[in-house]
Amino acid sequence: MGVLDFALKSRFPYAGGQQFGDAGAYEQIDGVLTFSADPESPANELIVDLKLAPRDSNGRVIYKADFTLVQPVDPARGSGTLVVELPNRGRRRVIDTFNRTHAAESASPPPGDGFLFNRGYSVASIGWQWDVYRDDALMGLEPPMADISAEDDPGQNVVEIRPYFPAKTWLLADRIHRPMKVANLDDPNAVLYVKDYEDGEAEVVPREEWRFAQETPDGISPSDEHIYLEAGFEPGKYYQVVYSTREAPVAGTGLLAFRDVATFLRYDATGLVAGGFDNVVGYGVSQTGRFIRHFLHLGLNTDELGRKAYDGLLPHVAGARMGAFNHRYAQPSNQSYPNWGHLFPFADSELNDPLTGQRDGLLKRVRESGNAPKVIYTNSSAEYWRGDSSLLSTDVLGGMDLESEADSRIYHFAGTQHGPGTLPQTGEGASEGALGARLFNVVDYTPLLRAALVNLVDWVANGKEPPPNRHPRISDGSAISRGEVNRTFERLPQQVTADPDKMWVMRTIDLGSRQAEGVGVYPPVEGAAYPCLVSAVDEDGNEVAGIRLPDVSVPVATHTGWNTRAPETGAPDQQIPMQGFSRWFASTRAERGASGDPRLSIKERYSSRDEYARLVREAASELIRDGYVLPEDLELVAQNAIARYDYALELAKRSAMAD
Repeated sequence: MGVLDFALKSRFPYAGGQQFGDAGAYEQIDGVLTFSADPESPANELIVDLKLAPRDSNGRVIYKADFTLVQPVDPARGSGTLVVELPNRGRRRVIDTFNRTHAAESASPPPGDGFLFNRGYSVASIGWQWDVYRDDALMGLEPPMADISAEDDPGQNVVEIRPYFPAKTWLLADRIHRPMKVANLDDPNAVLYVKDYEDGEAEVVPREEWRFAQETPDGISPSDEHIYLEAGFEPGKYYQVVYSTREAPVAGTGLLAFRDVATFLRYDATGLVAGGFDNVVGYGVSQTGRFIRHFLHLGLNTDELGRKAYDGLLPHVAGARMGAFNHRYAQPSNQSYPNWGHLFPFADSELNDPLTGQRDGLLKRVRESGNAPKVIYTNSSAEYWRGDSSLLSTDVLGGMDLESEADSRIYHFAGTQHGPGTLPQTGEGASEGALGARLFNVVDYTPLLRAALVNLVDWVANGKEPPPNRHPRISDGSAISRGEVNRTFERLPQQVTADPDKMWVMRTIDLGSRQAEGVGVYPPVEGAAYPCLVSAVDEDGNEVAGIRLPDVSVPVATHTGWNTRAPETGAPDQQIPMQGFSRWFASTRAERGASGDPRLSIKERYSSRDEYARLVREAASELIRDGYVLPEDLELVAQNAIARYDYALELAKRSAMAD
């Protein structure tokens, strides 16, 4: 048994009863699901500390999760397809992303252009993250707590701090999430480390220079949720604090909630869902995309009754990493600190890792179960530049391409950053307060993501093969080192590239003798670096590999998946996470000559706006023929590119007037 009970909070007409194509009106159902898990079941054996959680009279572990379902009022009018979303850091985003609402997170996202609902899809969202501060807009998990009181050495927790602004007090959490409380404020074994850059040497900050406390109007007060550094946390540095905590949430129950909500809605939700669903696909973005990869590696697509949970999975912008989702003291929002999320394997195929002596594959367990789903991996350029995404499609040493997999696809969205770009161009809104040396990337890849979802549904529902992989390849020279790409950018006037010795890398890591149990020693011992390959670029600096939207194939700018830190945030020779930049071409030959820009100007490339629009539609039509863009999105793709053409010329005009 997975779902034990459902407590209804609300049930109401979605979007005020708006009609969506053949599916008609939708309704939204909100509530809390109570789950139960058998800690002795082979289906749950890889969940860390589950056997240490309290059990009910039936010997089962109980936990709860927030739940939302948006479905047709008349299920017979729907398509029979359910999309299960993992809220990113508690935020429902799947409707906003695919329906292009451009809205902030909310308890009931607006319908946007109705993309998901016009197709008759139902959408479920399930809380899975224990450290989310839950409210109407943010969904989370109420996990069981492991009893580790009998252990002589229950291990320690680690929190990473990456400041973009000066501060003396920092919450003991990644972003603004629930911290893991300190067990002893005077813990003599607690250690604060600092590094000059992510892959630099760690130095110990003397214990007398910091404490577990926070600044208040009345002075510095002790706190089991904060750390206070008298000299202040310096922007551009990287800090890690290691300490003992008295809490041990079984974070891996979030993985079970994701599995069991799917089988519940497909088979058991009588009265909530009439007739169940024919096809169930899961979607996760960034953090939750890495969650899906972790879910796959643990082979969790089979529930306690042997039933298949997901027919298809779409992990988006996850790169080749997993995450902090299933170890003791796991804080799921962590993404960069080297722990279980950085471990081999990276690719679907079962491979040897000569750097660690291991043999494994991401899909090994789930294939052995007989319940492997179809998988489409989609990534931006940012996941390649952060050091890991090329490992999806190459051997561990980066020497050769891997053979295509029958049950998965890998798509690289060329010239894009982690999140879809927008106009007007901005340098604000990045995570953690990050600012770039250049304004952020404006390429909106949403049409490519919409096509990937529809292709996945068509694959699992009708057996129709999606289009072939598109990503950088060693064999054709389109997968190369970051240093080679930087040489192209160093031709551009006033262009700053990251220090090659400080670029992010993935390394082998040893988390100690209890690594297999999910209990780590921090900092881990780091070893050899895995190779990082990115897409080669043309003479404009635009990527040549992957799926190239007209923004990239018929460009008015150079678009990247990397950016360096703004000088005012410290360390201007280092990358910032997830953000790229768009650097516009000059309007005329004279303008580019004056600045020393080697890239052809817009007027040298295109005789008129009409000609540009024609070329854009031709490029978009080719993507539609190849299956990477939906026919209905032809004008969306075209108008996106044309809007950027207009924007580039308007910027040039304003610049000329200012001069």
